[in-house]
Amino acid sequence: MELGQAPDQGSLLLHFARNGDFGPEGSELLVLERGEGPYVFDTRGRRYIDGLSSLFCCQLGYSYGAEFAKVAAAQLERLAFNTNWATATPPAIELANRLSELAPTGPGTKVFLTNGGSESVEAAWKLARQFHLANGEPRRTVAIARDVAYHGVTLGALALTGVERFKDPFGPPAIPTRHVANTSSFRDERGEDELCEALIAELEKAIEAAGPENVAAIFAEPVQNAGGCLVPPRGYWPRLSELARRHGILLVADEVITGIGRLGHWFGVSRYGGEPDIVTSAKGLTAAQAPMGAVLVSERVAEPLYRERATLLHGITFGGHPVAAAIALRNLELFESEGVLENVLALEPHLRARMEELTALPIVGDVRGAGFFWAAELVRDEENGRFDADERERLLRGFLPGRLLEAGLIARADDRGDSVVQIAPPLICDRTQLDEVVDALAAVLADASEFMGIGRSAGSAVRA
Repeated sequence: MELGQAPDQGSLLLHFARNGDFGPEGSELLVLERGEGPYVFDTRGRRYIDGLSSLFCCQLGYSYGAEFAKVAAAQLERLAFNTNWATATPPAIELANRLSELAPTGPGTKVFLTNGGSESVEAAWKLARQFHLANGEPRRTVAIARDVAYHGVTLGALALTGVERFKDPFGPPAIPTRHVANTSSFRDERGEDELCEALIAELEKAIEAAGPENVAAIFAEPVQNAGGCLVPPRGYWPRLSELARRHGILLVADEVITGIGRLGHWFGVSRYGGEPDIVTSAKGLTAAQAPMGAVLVSERVAEPLYRERATLLHGITFGGHPVAAAIALRNLELFESEGVLENVLALEPHLRARMEELTALPIVGDVRGAGFFWAAELVRDEENGRFDADERERLLRGFLPGRLLEAGLIARADDRGDSVVQIAPPLICDRTQLDEVVDALAAVLADASEFMGIGRSAGSAVRA
């Protein structure tokens, strides 16, 4: 079957890709040229359902372009650009005020605007450092993050990332970081309460080992993306919040992916009872209609920046771009008028049930997630054994990418932790469209079971 692609990428360097794989001697490159609802179309007219929201970004799908074009055009005609370097624009101020109202960091939250997720994480670290310096604690230079967690590509965010093969080529980490266990419960026989207790105890030991007076911040996603939608055990986020407060450590909720509706809430940390000091955001903030991110900072953490002669020692030329800010404001309005959060919460039980059907397939060992954010962990046998490096290469980079596209589905095969396939459909999807995503995924994974020679006897997960 021919897929609608261009022969190669021309002079374009593809991100996180094996650039030499495409071209006349290799694979054809998927080139998308338009979208409609939750669907995208390639240059040959073939339709795919975007089961990944273009890397967790296109919360509203692809049918609101005209709405966003109006506000972008109006702002471009009024004032195309101005920085936030000791000046501001009305859209940037208005967006900051609106995000402050929605923030899980409490009344008086302040907002620093960026261009994306890695920048938001970098800014969060620098704000944490300035807070501790202003309060006479210069020794707080250590961060704590979780194994396999991915926090970004810039050198500071990369230091926080718990995936060694992404970090090793670039030398010593910019931030001294200790990594603790993530919240994966698959292959763990402990119950939720016991798992939570063990995770918090390990974190406490890491703090003690570093010296509580040396730890500046803990970074954690409400549901961890890398490793495959790792949900927290009951009570984890309240315990995490209490632990950070007790030691004077700032708690940073990295909501670059989970924020702006992905889990059915403005911010996912609210769903789990966390009380962060700082929240990072990006991706869905503009529904991917423009590049933008934000850092939400509690009033307590921002207070030193308002002291006499205090200067925020961080700035980004295009951070808070007025056109992007106007688009973000319209996005938040559409979330409310279209009932987007309500749609996610209403359909989450259905999506959960459909995803859980996949465990009937021989290759699926576990299904987990929340909201419109789900993963299936892939296993090599009935004992839930892990694939070795050669098997991962054959499955995740050889078989699955092409087979998913043949099925008309955009999803993600990933092995930054264990082997998983992820979906994160646009938040406007209805029940029928969610079924389309899961049915296509089930068909692909059934074929993957056969391809990998996994023969556990089970019924089909594809609905009649």
